Amino acid sequence: MLSRFMSGSIRNLEREYSCTVRLLDDTEYTCTIQRDAKGQYLFDLICHHLNLLEKDYFGIRYVDPDKQRHWLEFTKSIGKQMKAQPPFTMCLRVKFYPPEPAALKEEITRYLVFLQIKRDLYHGRLLCKTSDAAMLAAHILQAEIGDYDPGKHPEGYSSKFQFFPKHSEKLERRIADIHKTELIGQTPETSERNFLQKAQMLETYGVDPHPCKDVSGNPAFLAFTPFGFVVLQGNKRVHFLKWNEVTKLKFEGKTFHVYANQREDEKIILTYFAPTPEACKHLWKCGVENQAFYKLEKSSQVRTVSSSNLFFKGSRFRYSGRVAKEVMEQSAKIKREPPEIHRAGLVPSRSCPSITHGPRLSSVPRTRRRAVHISIMEGLESLRDSAHSTPVRSVSHGESFMPRSRSQATDHSERTAVISDEAYSPSDSVLPTPVAEHSMELAASRQINGAPCSIEEEKESEAGTPMQGERGDFGADGRSAQEGAGGDSALSEVEQVNKFVLSVLRLLLVTIGLLFVLLLLLIILTESDLDIAFLRDIRQTPEFEQFHYEYFCPLRRWFACKLRWVGGLLINK
Repeated sequence: MLSRFMSGSIRNLEREYSCTVRLLDDTEYTCTIQRDAKGQYLFDLICHHLNLLEKDYFGIRYVDPDKQRHWLEFTKSIGKQMKAQPPFTMCLRVKFYPPEPAALKEEITRYLVFLQIKRDLYHGRLLCKTSDAAMLAAHILQAEIGDYDPGKHPEGYSSKFQFFPKHSEKLERRIADIHKTELIGQTPETSERNFLQKAQMLETYGVDPHPCKDVSGNPAFLAFTPFGFVVLQGNKRVHFLKWNEVTKLKFEGKTFHVYANQREDEKIILTYFAPTPEACKHLWKCGVENQAFYKLEKSSQVRTVSSSNLFFKGSRFRYSGRVAKEVMEQSAKIKREPPEIHRAGLVPSRSCPSITHGPRLSSVPRTRRRAVHISIMEGLESLRDSAHSTPVRSVSHGESFMPRSRSQATDHSERTAVISDEAYSPSDSVLPTPVAEHSMELAASRQINGAPCSIEEEKESEAGTPMQGERGDFGADGRSAQEGAGGDSALSEVEQVNKFVLSVLRLLLVTIGLLFVLLLLLIILTESDLDIAFLRDIRQTPEFEQFHYEYFCPLRRWFACKLRWVGGLLINK
């Protein structure tokens, strides 16, 4: 009995595994799920834990052992998607940014989106001017510590918080001034709503950057936002395509193509090169999902898409969730008592130290205080005065698609949208799910040296494995985008010829295969005794009888004669 009980327990353990999901407030949710459980089951558990109904905006992110990030597919088994061995570690993040986050139905949803955007602000994915940055940071202060209290908040108290990758003392004083004078009496809910209203107006709201290179070898960041497809280079938004202009997304190996119709008579193709084929496939899948979510009217309109054409091996993928319009319609029907929200307050945060006390990162020397735009990270040279690096002239368009306050005046001689005085380069924070597992002392020592936690630490934290060696100023994605894609910046003539030859060979193989299948079908029709209804009907048609007696039988006798002749020659030898 004991042995039978032990063997049964072992079998049950083999069918289950532990899964830990890090939430947006840096708390962890751990559960045990069946080995064949699908992603939807885990996602529903988390949403039930958070009491979240407007859940279609969120997703579960994980990083594989090769440091490639993925979104968990809810229709597939979790065990089959994860390349690592259990226990698994993943993160809950905003997958589809709401076009108007402040207008979300429930406070719990707005709070979670607030945490995500605050994370984006700190890790350099949300770019903004100094005036906007001060207001955003002041709203964060008001939401997390409440009204200014001279007894609790001494002079320079705003320097104890880290809101951005880098900032100056002048900006800290401006943040404190706004918090002291303009936000008095605002509740956390009101401050968070005002924060969301301000953030949604920024050019880089909702940007989840994918590092790539263009056909000229220049670094670029590709992103999919609620408003369309965006390309950022240097300090500019060099391309913006509304979702209704994008007609097709395709990838082949490391090459990513965007097909679009900007006007009725103008079709364009943008080509970029990802660091690895896996990164390119992830970029393509993100694009397919975002296009379906924001562009379509109904989820019934979603179709399975292929990554390539007929003669190149490609991937097939289909978005499985609801679209944005359906989500908003469903949210309007929610009628319940608002769930209680347990805000993080001053609990130390591992990945977003805007609510931790630590040294300030100053990007401007004390002897040189000037008003600057909030830079993302130093690393890529600003391309402010360079020409377009992509083969198509880009224009700043689609203002009617965005909220009015997002539109900006554009110089006719320079049509790219300038979003900063310095280069957009989130090289240390490409992942939208950074969580640092290191001690506060290590974080403080890195901040004193002027370097936030690197992307390697973020990836290792997501993967749930310890980091060994390999520390640098650039993350793996950013580094490989700059080094690994150097040889793939443009297809050489030899590669194009090889590609053409490969396509011709595949066409030839397909043709031969079709002829072979037709030959087998012909032999079955003429030589076999199979009495199947559709074969019998074919044999009885006048056309087939004419073909059989006038063409096939003489051809068969000719082949038999030649075979006997060849056989005779071989025997005589």
